[in-house]
Amino acid sequence: MTADRTRDEVAGWWATAVSRIEPGVIELRGHPVQDLIGTTGLTDMIWLMLRGDLPAPRESALLEAALVAGVDHGPQAPSIAIARMAATCGVGLNNAVATGVNVLGDVHGGAGEQCVALLDEICDTGDAAATVARWRARSPYLPGFGHRFHPVDPRRAPLLALVDDAVRDGVVAGRHLAAARAIEELLNARAGRHVPMNIDGATAVIYAELGFAAPLARGLFVLSRSVGILAHAWEETQQGRRIKGPIPPSILPAHLGPGAG
Repeated sequence: MTADRTRDEVAGWWATAVSRIEPGVIELRGHPVQDLIGTTGLTDMIWLMLRGDLPAPRESALLEAALVAGVDHGPQAPSIAIARMAATCGVGLNNAVATGVNVLGDVHGGAGEQCVALLDEICDTGDAAATVARWRARSPYLPGFGHRFHPVDPRRAPLLALVDDAVRDGVVAGRHLAAARAIEELLNARAGRHVPMNIDGATAVIYAELGFAAPLARGLFVLSRSVGILAHAWEETQQGRRIKGPIPPSILPAHLGPGAG
């Protein structure tokens, strides 16, 4: 193999449309970085890097609202609690943030991705009832609906109001919003039932209406929640506590082994 062929093969191995980096050149999706600095906000940069173009102002505002809504949910959220504990173990902030991010899985942090997939399926089939029945046959939990902590998630109404405005003004089509509201109606059809959309459902509506693929819903949530994780980890480092466990030392876990009782 010639040197030129080897060089071409290696260059092709790492070929990317995301960025072009050469001596004295930094381009992001074709935009020189010097043209983006001071002119482009972080939300628009996220869109640009993921989608390859810049969003319209109303699209950017919708995405930013979803990102703001998911920033933090206090130490009740395992990702926050774990990051705070990690911060007291002698690791750096990057390790503490990574520790919190790494627990954002299918159960904690993955519902937004799952809800986008659910909404996509309803939009494809046009049958909310049958789709919900299929999903509920696999699991009693429907992603994006109900909340273990809030009877009504306070983030739901303002997010959906923004989507309603965007639908009215032709910014988004509204098909995924209609699908989400159809699910709410099905869940609440029985007397005494009240299972409203939660943050994962409301942000899933936004991500889906804006055309983001379902896996990116989780990635966008990770970006959003990383802000809260960083803030909590930093606060914890300022308190000087060492080796913070999940419960105070004065409280001992219940013993279930021999002699328990």
